[in-house]
Amino acid sequence: PLDERESGLTVLSDGSLLAHVWATMHTPSSYAAMGEGAYYPATVVDWVEQVQTDAYLSAADQSGGFVLRSTDGGVTWSDPIPGPDTIHGGIELTDGRIMVASYRTTRDYVTLSVADSWKGPWTQAAEIRSPQPDSLRFGEPSIVQLRSGRIVVMMRTTTKPYNDSDERCFLWETFSDDGGRTWQEPFQTPLWGFPPHLISLSDGRVVVAYGHRRPPYGQRVAVSSDGVSWSVDDEIVLRDDAPNKDLGYPASVELPGGKVLTVYYQSHRSDTLRPAEGPPPGRHKPDILASIWTVPEEL
Repeated sequence: PLDERESGLTVLSDGSLLAHVWATMHTPSSYAAMGEGAYYPATVVDWVEQVQTDAYLSAADQSGGFVLRSTDGGVTWSDPIPGPDTIHGGIELTDGRIMVASYRTTRDYVTLSVADSWKGPWTQAAEIRSPQPDSLRFGEPSIVQLRSGRIVVMMRTTTKPYNDSDERCFLWETFSDDGGRTWQEPFQTPLWGFPPHLISLSDGRVVVAYGHRRPPYGQRVAVSSDGVSWSVDDEIVLRDDAPNKDLGYPASVELPGGKVLTVYYQSHRSDTLRPAEGPPPGRHKPDILASIWTVPEEL
């Protein structure tokens, strides 16, 4: 009965898949803290009643992070066991360890957890904290290991108080060159948007995809030679036709022939939508869309 969302997949070298799921147990006070107009008042009343039922309260031990494993391509899954959350999935390091970047348990900063097996035990390897904790928080990280062995973590930045159109909502980054033992101080990239999703291309370059929640609304990607140096001049606009800022959360995969498939959400019914602020009526749900694009030979 709990709210399970934002699951991530980790692909292991033996072909198995790990699904990381976060289950949230809401309370009446958490709904009371939401801004006025975030949802229909009647809907909020229904939710408050739901989270006070015996069936809901009895599921308290099901909240938090869990990991499941599949050995048949996602057709069947193991029973869930406790484990770290991750919005985009983790990585298997070159030394065989599994590393996951999380933020749900801390909210304001990112933690990195490692384990020798998907069953754990998981140990915290690092904390990546905002250098401006009173005004900026880190969350929704993406992690990738490059051919050089460097581990790159890129993070969404949100402001305090929350404003996803704020000019300070740049992507921030950190990296490790010693297997995750030490990390570079987090630094701001020139890329504005969120949340990021990183992949390492077969030629060694790195792609990041992210939503752009200010006009022109849409989806963007950037390519880096080393996963650390980024230029807004080389930003590639995949879409700039979204009707509002209810969009983003892209994920990419490399295709043959120098192409990349990037999947994301936004609406394509631009002639009928109202602004994203506040609840419906009149606002359609967004769609799951995708773009296939060619990686430039040189940037």
